Amino acid sequence: MDEDALIERVRQYVGPAVPPPVTAGQLAAAEAAIGYRLPPLFARLYREVGDGGYGPDRHLFWPLHRIVAGGPGWPYGVLEFLDWGCGMAGALDCLDPDAPVLLVDSNDETDPLRADSPSLARWLTAWLDGRAWWEEEVMLAGEGEMLPPWPAAAARIARQRP
Repeated sequence: MDEDALIERVRQYVGPAVPPPVTAGQLAAAEAAIGYRLPPLFARLYREVGDGGYGPDRHLFWPLHRIVAGGPGWPYGVLEFLDWGCGMAGALDCLDPDAPVLLVDSNDETDPLRADSPSLARWLTAWLDGRAWWEEEVMLAGEGEMLPPWPAAAARIARQRP
């Protein structure tokens, strides 16, 4: 599915009851504040769908100002964008062109960064199709697998901020 079709599918799924989209100026200010560009698909969600308030459980995507308030991320280029609760958050690897989605689990002292999806597009598609690991039916059926550690974690943690 191409990016335009995916954006439209998200827009149709969430309906009109979301905050209005951010402006180009708000997006540019957010990118300046964190020190890097947001992945194109992620930026389009905020510019074309709405300023957070949607996603899994219809409320997990944070408003852009909250993402920026969280800072540029740790490790560098990793930006949290939703709260799963229980010390877990969803994050994007903003430095990878595919924008992999990560699970940040502050309860896991060994591997707190886990690979949730190889791309934001695949993560969104799994959510829209009801096939993601967090879906109750997937968990009850035992189809959800333990998410593997994020392979780029060690290299990214060692990287210094520019």
